[in-house]
Amino acid sequence: MRVHVDPATNLRLTLSPYRFGSADPTTQLAEGQFWRATHTPIGPATLHLSWADQTIAIHAWGPGSDWIIASANELVGNCDTGLQLPEAAHPAIARAHRNHPGLRIGASRTLYHELLPTILGQRVTAGEAINQWRALCTELGDPAPGPNETLRLPPPPERILGKPAWWYHPFGIEAKRAEALRTVANYATRIEQWSTLAPLEAAQKLQLLRGIGPWTIGSALAHALGDPDAVPVGDFHVPNMVCWALAERPRGTDAEMLQLLEPYGGQRGRVIRLLGLDGNAAPKFGPRQRIQPMHRR
Repeated sequence: MRVHVDPATNLRLTLSPYRFGSADPTTQLAEGQFWRATHTPIGPATLHLSWADQTIAIHAWGPGSDWIIASANELVGNCDTGLQLPEAAHPAIARAHRNHPGLRIGASRTLYHELLPTILGQRVTAGEAINQWRALCTELGDPAPGPNETLRLPPPPERILGKPAWWYHPFGIEAKRAEALRTVANYATRIEQWSTLAPLEAAQKLQLLRGIGPWTIGSALAHALGDPDAVPVGDFHVPNMVCWALAERPRGTDAEMLQLLEPYGGQRGRVIRLLGLDGNAAPKFGPRQRIQPMHRR
């Protein structure tokens, strides 16, 4: 099967959020190629996209292959209407938009998959979370269907539920995040259904789950449901970046960030992504925080 995308679309930029670190065992992104192994409503599947121009060749393997092929159009951002900036847009946002015109917001519709590594990213550094995600997929995930022998599926719900919270501790995952993983696994069938909802409705459902807060919801819904307005409230770095880029303040709060983003309602998540892509990192003060290990394996 083949799909066509807008010539302005930057596929690598659009697909990159689905890879949780460069060594993500479920997702690989290279020049002109994208691989993803995931769970679908009709079973596990592996998706392969390849392109040399704006025509994408699609191949899939596994019981869920038909489903994942049908979802590819949303995944590559074909349903994204893009960003129309107001005339009074902040110069930093206008510049970022000019510099990255090919960014699209895709929708994977695999909310369960997106939630797992996002939960691991709660309260730890990105490097720690990436290593923990790789370890969990290695320990609890199966080899992905298809010819790519390096891919693994995310841990299925029954395997996550089959391990008590203390089992996750040697991987550096404390009880609070372990219980959040188990909660998502316990509600996996419902979460699968919520993947078809509008972002606001899905967010309201997710808020009912213990261990799933605004940061996790904002981070996961952006690309699971293609929500350009999703904001990861509670992030350590994002408020500082936004306040630095839009108000020249090196430190900011969530409330200040939301106030600065208010003129871009409906597109706040996209604006945050554009500012990050354009290198608007806030100044850093003091020494780097040392990562303290929870254990010695």
